[in-house]
Amino acid sequence: MENFTNETIDTANLPKYEEVAFTSLHPNYKKVVLLNVSLLSSILFLGFGSVTFFKNNEFTQNNLIALGSLLALAIVLIFFFSLLSYRKKGFAFRNHDVLFRSGIIATSTMVIPYNRIQHVALHEGLVSRYFGLAKIEIFTAGGNSSDIEIPGIEKLQAEDIKQLLMGKIQKQL
Repeated sequence: MENFTNETIDTANLPKYEEVAFTSLHPNYKKVVLLNVSLLSSILFLGFGSVTFFKNNEFTQNNLIALGSLLALAIVLIFFFSLLSYRKKGFAFRNHDVLFRSGIIATSTMVIPYNRIQHVALHEGLVSRYFGLAKIEIFTAGGNSSDIEIPGIEKLQAEDIKQLLMGKIQKQL
């Protein structure tokens, strides 16, 4: 029978994920984000235009101006935060894990060891496909949805990443 030991780990000597050089999303992904936000803005403006066109006596001129101003401010904020979100996202692959950083106000970094990955999927949206981009989804056990979604990766690079991850999964079996 072996002697059980449970030594304390010096947390100051643990590897720091903050020191990892993250890869930014492809520059064309900014265009995808802007097109998606533009589409949303168009839908909102069409809705506002419909309200203005079919207005009844409940909406006064001042109410419509206030509503239009709020809509314009909301769209400007959506554009701003979408671009900021694009700039904050990044990913990295190390020997034993994959990292994904995101967040606008509070930055979050997901670290998933390769031995926890169960499935990898590659998706291309309509707009992303036009720009030659894809999204990698990484699934671990115990969930219906992906644990990490890395958008804005060039399609060939995304296929290489998928093969890398699938190879890591196969080594675990």
